[in-house]
Amino acid sequence: MKAKLLVILLIGLFVLVNAAYRVTEVNQAIITQFGEPVGTPVTEPGLHFKIPFIQVANMFEKRFLEWDGFPNQMPTRDRRFIWVDTYARWRITDPLLFFQRLRDERGAQSRLDDILDGETRNAVARHDLIEIVRTSNRNPVDTTIAGESETDGETLEPIDTGRDQITREILDAATDAVAQLGIELLDLRFKRINYIPDVQQDVFARMIAERQRIASEFRSEGQGESARIQGERERDLAQIQSEAFRTSEELRGTADAEATGIYAESYGQDAAFYAFTKSLETYERTMDPSTVFILGTDSELLRFLETPR
Repeated sequence: MKAKLLVILLIGLFVLVNAAYRVTEVNQAIITQFGEPVGTPVTEPGLHFKIPFIQVANMFEKRFLEWDGFPNQMPTRDRRFIWVDTYARWRITDPLLFFQRLRDERGAQSRLDDILDGETRNAVARHDLIEIVRTSNRNPVDTTIAGESETDGETLEPIDTGRDQITREILDAATDAVAQLGIELLDLRFKRINYIPDVQQDVFARMIAERQRIASEFRSEGQGESARIQGERERDLAQIQSEAFRTSEELRGTADAEATGIYAESYGQDAAFYAFTKSLETYERTMDPSTVFILGTDSELLRFLETPR
């Protein structure tokens, strides 16, 4: 008797467990019977019940879900082929419609691939490349060389639309399509935009050449400024040296004049003594043991030698 009661309790517990299901704050449920949905979606958190073994609770997320597209090669309106990589965020707003059209998240991801990739390709084809990579008509970084006029600087072509507006166009176009699937599309953004490999190297080469041109202009301007400074330095140095030489010559001339005056005043007191001392200086400069002089007796050079005082 106890064994039968235990078996009945176990069977009842098994049926109760199969009949009960729990809905949390982050999910919602659709009850299906033999694969077909019955009733309305269960969105309230808590413990709920269904017919055991016949009905199945299918759970779906309430939170934001991620869609990450594959990079695709797309042509722009100006016939530039680029790689475009996008991502989006979405959520399930009508779980019953979502289940009927897509069954599960895997089916939703596949359907979003078709819709979002298609709308992205259409939007890219309607705009030029410059509108896709820029967001506004902001001023570029100033690379104008000093001394150039403002018209010589680099200017960007103005745009009517920008990247943000293009993503909004994609989002608006895809919203109506995904609404029929029980999905709300929250946001879509470009993750990456790049040239295809065949064009990328040429673009990099043009960018490098342009930067080198600007660097060459800066370098040329610097060399010109260096030459100007060097010329001014040499001119100032020559002027300083000239002034110093002139001053030194003036001082030397003044000193020589003063010395001559002193000598003249000293020697003027005794002309014979002056003649005698100058003759001695001449003897000292001209006569040495290795020099032989042949002079006449009437030579003025021997006057003080042959007539000593």
